[in-house]
Amino acid sequence: MDVGRLSLNQATVQHLTAIEAIDLCRRHDIAAIGLWRDKVTESGLDATAAAARAAGVHVSSLCRGGFFTQGDTSSAAAAAAADNRAAVLEAAALGADVLTLVAGGLMPGSKDLPLARRMIADAVAELVPFAQQHGVRLGIEALHPMFCADRCAISRLGDALDLAGQFPAAAVGVVVDTYHVWWDAQLAADIGRAVGRILSYQLSDWILPLPPDMLLGRGHLGDGYIDLGAITAMVQAAGYDGFAEVEIFSQEIWDAPADDTARVVKRRFADLAG
Repeated sequence: MDVGRLSLNQATVQHLTAIEAIDLCRRHDIAAIGLWRDKVTESGLDATAAAARAAGVHVSSLCRGGFFTQGDTSSAAAAAAADNRAAVLEAAALGADVLTLVAGGLMPGSKDLPLARRMIADAVAELVPFAQQHGVRLGIEALHPMFCADRCAISRLGDALDLAGQFPAAAVGVVVDTYHVWWDAQLAADIGRAVGRILSYQLSDWILPLPPDMLLGRGHLGDGYIDLGAITAMVQAAGYDGFAEVEIFSQEIWDAPADDTARVVKRRFADLAG
C-alpha cells in the first residue's frame, strides 16, 4: 500500500486530543485519521470537523457504535439505539468513511452467546435505515475471541461478513483488523469473499508476552508475530483501495512523544508497502 493511504488511528496517540492528533497528522503529512467518539466529544464535534477540514486531513473512520447488548430491558435497548443514532450523526458531520461497530459481548449476568448474537443482528437491522438516511456506512468489526465475553460476540471475520451480507453492500460492510483476525484459519477464504464489503483496514502487531490488560498487547508494525504483508496483499486482492489505519493500543507507545510515534508509524508503514 502506498504511504499516501496511511491513516493514523487516534488510539495510537491516546494522550492527544482529537484536534491535537489531527495537527500531528498535518505536521507529518499523514493524509487521514481514525477518530474516537470520546475524543471528538472532548474537543467538540463542530470544532473537530473544522480542524480536520482546515488541516486537509480526511476522517477515515469513527469509532465506535455498537455495544448493543448492554441489557435486555426496554430502557437499555432504547439507550443503546439512541447512542448509535448519535454516532451516525457524528460520523456524518465528520465526513467519516465508516462508522465502526463493536457489537458488544454477553449481556450482564448472561452466558447466552446465541442470544447476544441475535440481539446484535436485530440492532444492526434497526440502525441500517437511519444510517442510510444520513449517508453513513456501517462497518462490523470482528474482535479476537478473548474479547467475546465483554466487548464483541462477533469473533470471526466470516461471522461479521455473514451479518453484513444481510444488508446492502452500500450500507453495511466489515472492518478487517489484523490484530483481531490474524489467527483465523479461514481468514484468506473470508477476505476472498469480502469483495465490496471491506470498509476499513486496520493494522497493528501482536506482541508477547501479553500485558495484564490484554487490550494493550499491540506493537508497531513488524515488532510482533503477524504476517502483515500477507494479510495486506489479501485485502488489496479483494479490491480494497481505501485508507489503512495504524491502530495501536500500547502503554509504552502512549508514553512515547507523539511526534516520535508518528515518525515510526510512517516509516514502518512505508516498509510494509515496500
